[in-house]
Amino acid sequence: MAKPDKVAAVAEIAENFRTSSATVVTQYSGLSVAQLSKLRLALGTSANYQVAKNTLVKRAATDAGVEGLEDLFVGPTAIAFVTGEAVDAAKALRDFAKDNNALVIKGGYMDGRALTVEEITQIADLDSREVLLAKAAGAFKAKLSQAAALFQAPAAQVARLAAALEDKRKDESGDAPAEAPAES
Repeated sequence: MAKPDKVAAVAEIAENFRTSSATVVTQYSGLSVAQLSKLRLALGTSANYQVAKNTLVKRAATDAGVEGLEDLFVGPTAIAFVTGEAVDAAKALRDFAKDNNALVIKGGYMDGRALTVEEITQIADLDSREVLLAKAAGAFKAKLSQAAALFQAPAAQVARLAAALEDKRKDESGDAPAEAPAES
């Protein structure tokens, strides 16, 4: 018979799987409590980093309908349940793993499919949402400026043509010497 605390833990982990936009499975052996706290601070509010027993995580993943991660639940396992931007959490985990060799990223899950370590690294290499939005806004502004210049060009050409025509008429009428009367 299952113990109530284990049932509650499985239910909590399953709910985390259901509500997270992505998950990253890591191996944390060799990290101190202080280092784990530092990692949690690095993740900020974008992810919840949770250490759990593999048997409980496997059962919770099955309950949540998450498939393809069973091979990752070997050894000391901790999962980052991403609730914010997956890019921010992936960057924080990647950067922390660079500084601390004891943290190993095993894989993850996002958009209904399992992710490899390489895919998580690619996600971490992406620009954040804010940077992408700023780049898009800059591109839109540049295109609008080009369109404005394009629409303004014909009117400017007409104005220059009218000014040139007016100058030509002034030259023809005002500056031309009067013709001398014909001699007989």
